[in-house]
Amino acid sequence: MRIAYHRDVDVLYIKLRDRPAIDSEHIEEMGIVLDYDEHNQVVGIEIWGWSERQKKGEELN
Repeated sequence: MRIAYHRDVDVLYIKLRDRPAIDSEHIEEMGIVLDYDEHNQVVGIEIWGWSERQKKGEELN
């Protein structure tokens, strides 16, 4: 697992597996994007607006 913060777009990316994403699901009400591989398994999670969430103390559950 790897975690990267992209300050220029305020997105935290959590890479769960070293497989390419072939599809994504945008969950707008939560401000996240799930990336899926060819077996429909989640390989990455994008969390938009990370700096604001961190300030508010939001939990990732």
